[in-house]
Amino acid sequence: MYYLYHIPGKKIGVTCNLNSRVTLTQGYNPDEYEVLDQSDDIDYISEKEIELQKSYGYKVDRKKYNELVKLNKLKMKINVTEQTTTFPYPVKKLKGHLMENIGMQWETEHGLFVLNIDSIRWIEKNVKTSFYNDSRSFIYNKAFAEWFKAPELWGDDVPEEKIVKCSKKPLKMFDNIRQWAQTRGLYDEGNSHTQYVKLQEEAGELAKALLENDKAEVIDAIGDMVVVLTNLAHLQGVHIETCIAEAYKVISKRKGKMINGTFVKDE
Repeated sequence: MYYLYHIPGKKIGVTCNLNSRVTLTQGYNPDEYEVLDQSDDIDYISEKEIELQKSYGYKVDRKKYNELVKLNKLKMKINVTEQTTTFPYPVKKLKGHLMENIGMQWETEHGLFVLNIDSIRWIEKNVKTSFYNDSRSFIYNKAFAEWFKAPELWGDDVPEEKIVKCSKKPLKMFDNIRQWAQTRGLYDEGNSHTQYVKLQEEAGELAKALLENDKAEVIDAIGDMVVVLTNLAHLQGVHIETCIAEAYKVISKRKGKMINGTFVKDE
């Protein structure tokens, strides 16, 4: 069953697991959202989602829900149960397939999982060979979910007075982004965890746009990632301008050479 849910003032989305997607992942209790429709027809619910996003004035998803589900299914067929996620590859060959599927996400009883560099590293350390088939491997969902929630990974929200602001005059565009987020309650009700998940979603969109050579979608995805990074930095107590300045301070002194299209710094 697919549920079309509405978080008033925030968004309209689709999920097959309300507790996992809306409560555990996004942090909204059942009394803070409503179910607008439900159906076992994924095509119907996908069209309805776009229709209501437009009607309510929310940001309209670039990809319909059924297209995203199809994309994930085309990438890697996994088997998800309440306790485990099983991959169709043996442990020794798993990393390569995971790297090819960066940006892929799936829902479990314990929350939404996203494949990125960090989560792949966790999987590498904790994956086990299937008890029933040596050519398959699995992870425990609860343990993976706990890693996603770990304070040392996401950090805690930082009070406004402790924000490390850029010493130079902030770019107006970044100020506009922070003001936009503030008026929509993102800093009061959001957290670093959800912003990081959002960043991985946008990274997946960017990867797809690059593969399809879709310049308009590339621009859109990069812009969305900058917005998310601006908000993630703020929730971590620092302005993104400071992060950029610190990064440039380091790379401006680096020496190295181009190897196979990548700049490799000297040791």
